[in-house]
Amino acid sequence: MVTQTELDTAFAAMAADDNDDMARLRYYERLADSELYLLLTAEPDGEDIDPETVDVEGLEYLLVFDRELRLAEFVGRSAPYVALSGRSLAAMIAGDELGLAVNIGVAGYEMLVPPAAISWLSETLGQGPEEGMARILEVRPPEGVPEHLLESLSRKLATGQGLAEFCFLAAVTYDDQTRGHVLAFVNVVDAAQHALAGAVNEALTFSGVEAGQLDVVFLADTDPNAAKFGQVGLRFDLPKPAERTVGQAPGMDPEKPPKLK
Repeated sequence: MVTQTELDTAFAAMAADDNDDMARLRYYERLADSELYLLLTAEPDGEDIDPETVDVEGLEYLLVFDRELRLAEFVGRSAPYVALSGRSLAAMIAGDELGLAVNIGVAGYEMLVPPAAISWLSETLGQGPEEGMARILEVRPPEGVPEHLLESLSRKLATGQGLAEFCFLAAVTYDDQTRGHVLAFVNVVDAAQHALAGAVNEALTFSGVEAGQLDVVFLADTDPNAAKFGQVGLRFDLPKPAERTVGQAPGMDPEKPPKLK
């Protein structure tokens, strides 16, 4: 028996009100961030996989579950599968006229995500941040940041295990007199800047804040600006790095996702 998952909670909130766009965004955010178990017809052949599909009203759907036990209960026998993130899966099948049948057989939490929604999700996740050159003149406490944006940031930063020690959210004034908010990361590990900036960009996108902007800077703890952010900013601590294990199964390496046959 699987207890309610974060994806279940997001689905229930979305199902409670068809007109709640914010709840719908949160569901798709959770789907992208979740580890999903994709049912296969046979064991992977190297990096190639052959997923099981189901036809619903003329559209093909891949069968995915957010827990191994749910997949096992649905199949009723030992079955091959591959685990990968929802974002990786969306990128793999976008444009292939394939949808996702999520948690089929799990009463109350079944969801058919059609191909059009998969394409939207992949495109949304692929929208990266833009670089800027403005210089910060003043750092102030954050002002009027929506609560759901703070919640979205907290969830996203919780996935940045070991990428930085902490970060501060603060309001700033730039040298061109424009104002905004900045998330300042301190002591970022090598090559992690793009991943962190992308996570913040996603948090802003899925928070539903219209025409919102949240800039990101990366500082060493010896930088004078780090002390300024530390004095007035809202602090987020990122999880400490965990011991990493090397996996050889398809989907384990985000740089080398499996290929559909």
